[in-house]
Amino acid sequence: MNGTVRLTQALGAELVSRLQSVSFPTIGHFLEEGFLDSGVRSMLRNVHLVGRAVTVRVASADAFATNRALALLEPGDVLVIETGHDTTHATVGAVTACAAQCAGAAGIVVDGVVTDIVELRSAGLPVFARGTSVLTAKRKLDANSAVNVPVLCGGVTVNPGDVVMADDNGVLVLSPEDAAAIVDLVLSTDRAEPDILRRLRSGEAIDTVLPGGME
Repeated sequence: MNGTVRLTQALGAELVSRLQSVSFPTIGHFLEEGFLDSGVRSMLRNVHLVGRAVTVRVASADAFATNRALALLEPGDVLVIETGHDTTHATVGAVTACAAQCAGAAGIVVDGVVTDIVELRSAGLPVFARGTSVLTAKRKLDANSAVNVPVLCGGVTVNPGDVVMADDNGVLVLSPEDAAAIVDLVLSTDRAEPDILRRLRSGEAIDTVLPGGME
């Protein structure tokens, strides 16, 4: 088992607070990279999270790898799990979610499947996955597993310490620097949206409210 380094750089509290106020789909108006594919979706309803990525690469359904990553979680972290495209073995269940929740984690993102879905929904910890399975990871070690290394999740490379933003619409991962660079623009756009909706509902002509791309 490689890569069990504990992260030392926390996300700035101000950046996290501002990102928590963002409508994440607004970011999609300005960026093209960092969005996990739509197969990775929320297993719960009405969720919205921002947190620091703690990553784990799970090889050959190695349950111990996930346990080692859980032991490194700090409040506000998001556990991001690469499974090597394994959509058969669940790497997250009731015990995994409970451990993450007790560590203060903001959520879990897995490029794979989960189990104990009723218990996960009851616990309330935001979990993002491709679906569910009754077949689970095993208590075995695989030397190819690693914690806090770059992982591939939903087609996106996630580095330890990246900013994870996720809600019912999907998951986005940015470096702290990229997140800080765009947050002002996104918040400004969000503030303008209520007036756009008001104008449309008042009957104003669409072509005077929404840009058409032509002069």
